[in-house]
Amino acid sequence: MSDEIKKVATRQSYGEALAELGDQYPDLVVLDADLANATKTGIFQKKFPDRHIDCGIAEADMTGIAAGLATCGKIPFISSFAMFASGRNFEQVRNSIGYPHLNVKIGATHAGITVGEDGASHQCMEDLALMRTIPGMTVVCPSDDVETKAAVKAALDMKGPFYMRTSRAATKVINDVPGYIFELGKGILMKEGKDITIIATGIEVGYALEAAESLENDGVSVRVINIHTIKPLDEDIVLKAAEETGKIFTVEEATVIGGLGSAVAELTASRCPTTVHRIGMQDLFGESGTWSGLLEKYRLDGKGIYSQIKELL
Repeated sequence: MSDEIKKVATRQSYGEALAELGDQYPDLVVLDADLANATKTGIFQKKFPDRHIDCGIAEADMTGIAAGLATCGKIPFISSFAMFASGRNFEQVRNSIGYPHLNVKIGATHAGITVGEDGASHQCMEDLALMRTIPGMTVVCPSDDVETKAAVKAALDMKGPFYMRTSRAATKVINDVPGYIFELGKGILMKEGKDITIIATGIEVGYALEAAESLENDGVSVRVINIHTIKPLDEDIVLKAAEETGKIFTVEEATVIGGLGSAVAELTASRCPTTVHRIGMQDLFGESGTWSGLLEKYRLDGKGIYSQIKELL
């Protein structure tokens, strides 16, 4: 049965979305740091070669170029691995994009431990935390192919700085359902429940649903919420869950310091105090290995999330 489930890497979805939307948005330009094959912006490059700029291995320069293009009315997307797009590049993003509040979009691929064999140096866990701290920055972490493509279009339709993280690994498509609507800043109720709430982001949403199924088999009623927009956070859906279910478990393929878990804890602490358990990378670097093996080791697959919640309960 699992072999029939469609799986797509969200970085692939990112590249396809840019190419699909290029005609609709003539001001869209795409910049890359010598990684077009990996980030999948090469798909856009083939269709719109005059609107794709390879800046070489120079993310800081790429950011400055994008800032200049934005002041001329273009809508630039800059693309690199999350480690470089947010980490190496932090000062340029802060001062050249965030401070003047320019209409630049950052497509950060290869985030989290699912980068796999590339190891700790390339497995960015800190990007969500870093980007959350920049005033006016919208921060998005889509859960699958459908959501990634919707997020790219939403980024083109909004004004201002935008950061989106995507993954290297091919993961399950979970949002290919009737009535799916993507709206920046609005969480999605994936499953009703009354005992506890799991709030997940990115590829962890799919694994959270698997964990919820196992917990239901144990008699625990689980609400599952997909928070694709970490900033601005959907306060209403989080506070409603806190009030109605009490215990909250956040799940992210990132450090638990400063990301989704922190955002939820900060909100509930001030508005509706409740127990928030943060599941993710616990102040650790990753390591080299298969992406599925790493998710299993760090207990971020369905079984791992299930076992962590059982222990915490």
